[in-house]
Amino acid sequence: MRLTIFLMGGDNRVLVCGTCMAARGMADGEGAERSDMPTLAAATLEADKVLVF
Repeated sequence: MRLTIFLMGGDNRVLVCGTCMAARGMADGEGAERSDMPTLAAATLEADKVLVF
């Protein structure tokens, strides 16, 4: 979660698909927004930079 804390500054958004959140035992509100694939695709197209893990 240290990376999530680092990324949460400024205009950054941390989007995670629901399946990935469930696989990692993450709950809503732990520094990332639950998202879906269409929203992630749209955000990727709009972004200046994208980090994928």
